[in-house]
Amino acid sequence: MIIDHSREKLLNAIVYFLQNTKYCGKTKLFKLLYYLDFLHFKETGKSVTGLDYFAWNYGPVPKDLYDEISKKPKPDLTQTIVIPPRNKSNSAFTEIKAKIKFDNTYFTKRELRILEQVAFIFKDAMADSMVDSSHLPNHPWDITIKSKGLQQKIDYFLALDNSENSLSTEEVHDRIADRKEVEKIFSE
Repeated sequence: MIIDHSREKLLNAIVYFLQNTKYCGKTKLFKLLYYLDFLHFKETGKSVTGLDYFAWNYGPVPKDLYDEISKKPKPDLTQTIVIPPRNKSNSAFTEIKAKIKFDNTYFTKRELRILEQVAFIFKDAMADSMVDSSHLPNHPWDITIKSKGLQQKIDYFLALDNSENSLSTEEVHDRIADRKEVEKIFSE
């Protein structure tokens, strides 16, 4: 049986970003997770958190996490972070706080490196500047908006490019097929 630690990685990635960046509300957090997942996919063909991202007005949004945070957080999330209630008459920034310490035991060395890299790059960034960076021309959000439109799922394959650390499309397809074969073997 294969054990998937995506939820533990998601919760601890959230904690890491909350503890290692400033001005971290929902918008910034979603962008940090997006960069973590898409950079990791580019190098390995697999996301860290297992989240799917959608092309919304303000950039890539993990819709399921957005809904969970905004509507009905699961118990493990409420034990992990404090989500202050939003003042409906005031659209001011609302910072999210961590309740627990970061636990790195679920992460690979590569995942930790990318987590640290993303936090370092955006440590002092405000959400507005991160929205701008996630909207760059010919990047996954922009390509999705132009080809499919708003609210559509962003394909992880759009993270792949010709850079030195990027896998090719063929390599990713091979890795996905290998993972499916391993899952099939261990689920029998």
